[in-house]
Formats: sequence, C-alpha cells, structure tokens
Amino acid sequence: MDEIIWLNWGFIDWNLVIANYDLYITGMWNTINLTFLSGASGFVISLPLAFLRASKHPIFNGPIWCFTYFIRSTPLLVQTYLIYYGIGRLLGPESMFWFLFEDAWTCALIAFSISAAAYQTEILRGAIEATPFGEIEAAKSCGMSIFTRMRRIILPSALRRALPMYSNEVIFSVHASVVASTITVIDILGAGRVVNGKYYVAYEGFISAALLYMILIAIILRGFTLVEKRFLRHLKRREISGNAAA
Repeated sequence: MDEIIWLNWGFIDWNLVIANYDLYITGMWNTINLTFLSGASGFVISLPLAFLRASKHPIFNGPIWCFTYFIRSTPLLVQTYLIYYGIGRLLGPESMFWFLFEDAWTCALIAFSISAAAYQTEILRGAIEATPFGEIEAAKSCGMSIFTRMRRIILPSALRRALPMYSNEVIFSVHASVVASTITVIDILGAGRVVNGKYYVAYEGFISAALLYMILIAIILRGFTLVEKRFLRHLKRREISGNAAA
C-alpha cells in the first residue's frame, strides 16, 4: 500500500495539503489583502511625494529623498521588526495609538504600505519627469492651472508610462509579503510552515506554497497585461502606422 501511494504521489503527500485547505485559504486571503491594501495605501501616499520630488521643491525634496533612500536601502524585514517589536513596545498599551500596533496584521500592513510608498514615489517621480515638455507647454497655453495640468495631462501620461514598472512592483510586493509570516501572520508561506511543522515533513508545505504564489502571480500578470493593452493601445497603433509608412 505504501508503495502504491509513493508511485501515485511522488515525493509529496498531497493529502496533507488537502486536509489543511482552510489554512491555505486563510494564507492566500492575508497575502492578497496585505499586497493590495498596502499597494493602494502606498499609491495614495506616493502621489504628493512624487510631485514634490519631481518639482525639486527646495524644502520638501531633501526630506522625501531621505525617506525613499532609507526605505529602499534597508530590508523590509528590518522595517517590519522595528514597527512590530520596536514602536509597539515603545508606545505601550496606554498610548492612544496602541490600537495600530497591538495586532501583527496591522503592523505588517503599516510596514508594507510605507515600503510601497517609497518605491512608488520614485517610480512616479521618474514617470512625471519623463513627461514630454511639449505636452506641458500646450497645457499652459490653454490656460490650465498647475493642478489642472497635473490632473488632466501629467498624471495620466505618467501613469501610462509607469504601468510596466508598477506590475513589477506588485510582483515584488507579493514576494515580500512572506515577511508577514515572521511576525505570526498566516500568509501563504506561513501556511506552508504550519503544515511542515505539524506533520514533520520537508516538501509539502513549501512546494504547495510555491504553487499558490505562481498562480497568484499569473493572475496579476494577466491583469496588468489587459490594463496595458487598454491604456497603451494608442502606442500600438502608432507603431503599426509607422511600420506601414516604412
């Protein structure tokens, strides 16, 4: 009987994975929530920071650069530990902000949001600075204020250019979400660790987690491909018309 199971399942006993499907559902849900909520929060934070960085504002440019440099040059794991073990213990339960740091999931969300904001600030800053000068001058000649130019010309143009970089950033965020499992949050990797520790196995938990990450990344890539086709189709038409003229 054992030999038949070995031939059917190979090195992995998938029965252990199936028996803990609810754990993997929880892990998948936490991973998706942490990734997309932190990405959305980071985007909201990065918008004004990117505009201030691109404008080279003498007061704000330096501090924002220091913020993005610190976040991008230190590991996310260290940042998460500083928030979960450092700030939470520093404030204490009597602090009015304790509700933000008493839960591991919230601490992970704060750390991931700050990290996403730093990376997205630099992505948007580069895309804004790459806006063609002629588009800005045309908007000025139409009498648009700076806020109208940002809303109707610069930001839409910058977001279209930043789409490919944003897709990579989301993928990196999914991979980085494994940090949450180090502070007791059950993500996909955390579910795999629980399975391995529960049954004293080496492969089942990690390989099943890897497969779930691959499925999630495939869905994200497909989503960004559709979005890029929708918002970059004018560039495709230009390329086709240019080839036809040649």
